[in-house]
Amino acid sequence: MPAAMGQKGKLPTAVWKGERCEYCQGVIVPKKVSLSRKVKGKYVLLENVPAGVCKQCGTRYYAANVLKTVEETVRGRRKAKREVRVPVYSL
Repeated sequence: MPAAMGQKGKLPTAVWKGERCEYCQGVIVPKKVSLSRKVKGKYVLLENVPAGVCKQCGTRYYAANVLKTVEETVRGRRKAKREVRVPVYSL
């Protein structure tokens, strides 16, 4: 999968051009997505994460430098933009 990214986290359309999903062979298109991760018992939400998303099955692909940024972010190397309260349900 491609590893190139544009400036300041912007994903150029050309990065995913011609790429196909490894599961269903659907077309992969660039999108900004949200990710939630559990870190040290707390959930964090990352917004506007550049990804390639399969139009057919929804599988997400991330460039290596995006994953590195995600890792640095959840390890607390970046300040959170804001905090939100999240309701918790149990079934």
